[in-house]
Amino acid sequence: MGQLLVRNLDDDVIECLKARALERGTSLEQVAREALTESARRSDRAAWLAEMQALRAMTRFDPVGSTAAIRESRDALARRLDAPRRATPGKPG
Repeated sequence: MGQLLVRNLDDDVIECLKARALERGTSLEQVAREALTESARRSDRAAWLAEMQALRAMTRFDPVGSTAAIRESRDALARRLDAPRRATPGKPG
């Protein structure tokens, strides 16, 4: 395993990492290690694609198209709007 010294970090970044470490009950070093590891993995396209495929596998695919649902909703709205005109005979609509 290698080591890395990071200089000139913004004080706000350090405080944020310290707060996160305190919340998790772990060390600042561990939180920084996890953040760097996560960042490095996110930039790896293959790892990103693998994560997306894993998420897709956990999600049920519903191939219902939106066109039919939109058409049905429009037709129902048109029927509701047209109903008062049909209910009052003799009035021009």
